[in-house]
Amino acid sequence: MKKKFKFLTNSVLALIILGVFGFSVLSRPVATSAASATPIRRGADPTKVSIMFNVYQGTEYLDEILDILERKNAKTTFFVGGTWAEKNPSALKELALKGHEIGNHGFFHRDHAKLSATENVREISACHNLVKQLTGKTMNLFAPPSGSYSLNTLDIAKEMGYNTIMWSKDTIDWRDKDVSTLIKRATKDLKGGDLILMHPTSQSAKALETIVEKIYGSGLSIAPVSEII
Repeated sequence: MKKKFKFLTNSVLALIILGVFGFSVLSRPVATSAASATPIRRGADPTKVSIMFNVYQGTEYLDEILDILERKNAKTTFFVGGTWAEKNPSALKELALKGHEIGNHGFFHRDHAKLSATENVREISACHNLVKQLTGKTMNLFAPPSGSYSLNTLDIAKEMGYNTIMWSKDTIDWRDKDVSTLIKRATKDLKGGDLILMHPTSQSAKALETIVEKIYGSGLSIAPVSEII
């Protein structure tokens, strides 16, 4: 945890403060469970799927992934962590310049289920403000790190103008290195509306082209998350 806070520069601290005071949710009661928002686990478009990349560390394989997506004429969504964006502003801007959608993955990759309402706001708003500053993009999709969230998280995100996004297929590429396994997890029983979770790892870069080809071969197209939910 100490290492994480080393990345918190004065400029980012200012962004967090601006984020906290820029959103009015802190002064409002959190909704009860009966009125709570719900996470989105798949899209509604029967003709499209989305490949979602959660990006929190490293850039080694991003260029290869972007090249494949460009050659295959596929646009998708990259959920970026704030500390990653702070350390890799050029890579972040490249994602936006290539026409991909940018989503919010929190700032410090914390367990949002364990955070208070105030801490949820700080995590989401700090990343929101930094990405807006660096790219001019206003994000409205939030993917909680590790898929962990509470009712606080969902309600805070909703009040901040965000949809909370989960997935319908998980390649688990951050853990498993067998390319054929990743391809199978991403493409077995494909259906329109599938949200396929990946990360920019070496094995994902190797599997991506085949995954894209199998998606197209099934008669489906690939689009950013916001286009299919």
